[in-house]
Amino acid sequence: MDKWTSDRIGELKGKRIIITGASHGIGFETARVLASKGADLVLAVRNREKGEKAAARIMPVNGHQPVSVMQLDLADLESVRRFAEEYAARFDRLDVLINNAGVMVPPYSLTKNGFELQFGTNHLGHFALTAHLLPLLTATPLSRVVVTSSIAARNARIDFNNLDGSKGYNPMRFYRQSKLSNLLFAVELQNRFERAAVSTISVACHPGISVTNLLSRGSERETGQVMKTLMRIVAQPADKGALPTLFAATNPDLRGGEFIGPDGPRNHKGYPVLTNDAARLYKADLASRLWEISESLTGIKYSI
Repeated sequence: MDKWTSDRIGELKGKRIIITGASHGIGFETARVLASKGADLVLAVRNREKGEKAAARIMPVNGHQPVSVMQLDLADLESVRRFAEEYAARFDRLDVLINNAGVMVPPYSLTKNGFELQFGTNHLGHFALTAHLLPLLTATPLSRVVVTSSIAARNARIDFNNLDGSKGYNPMRFYRQSKLSNLLFAVELQNRFERAAVSTISVACHPGISVTNLLSRGSERETGQVMKTLMRIVAQPADKGALPTLFAATNPDLRGGEFIGPDGPRNHKGYPVLTNDAARLYKADLASRLWEISESLTGIKYSI
């Protein structure tokens, strides 16, 4: 069977795509490829200066067409709301929302709204962003939401009695919790799309183990060279790690609810394929409880 690569992505001219966390790593590599296929991109970034530099690096691959940069801090629900309002004022469609940004194993800290940083950024920020953009998504035929999870979700549990970490905090355990939340959100969102009979779909993906800046632990500093060298031994480069995201965002055969990851042993490396983790990890009662709590914490009620 042929391995899927970005060469299979067709023409994307006229497609409007938002990518969160697009200034570096997998988000940047995803943006670069989508731009080369003609997509109209919005780089949603916390650091606008880094976003502008990323846009300048991307533009040569798309014939120097403009790449929009918009400020978005997923750890601040007011910033999320402002971003969505500004986007809706500037653009009349949204073909793909790629919820890619994330932080991994930072020291214990809280978001502006008092959420544990990883749960608040990786899950609640994207939960709120998707809700705000839902009218545009559902009004755009055959649009899709892509949610980046992780193989860390496999060993996760959600501690609903300690979501803010005030009763004890372990960085990796809370990272796993946020990534399982991403997966549950993606599948539950697809279920709601189906019940609402809209053409929008929701797809989850994960990059396996990839060399990115996630290990900067939320500081925005570059990951140290020693760590990068060690990671290259066990991980794949960011451009390869971006393939599952690209597959999830563009493959016309997807129907929603899938979980895309690398095809290698334990899905750590390789080319994108459908995995069985979504069917194994998704529990309707767990997803429903997470959804209700997410609406309560963010103060945002979904329209579907």
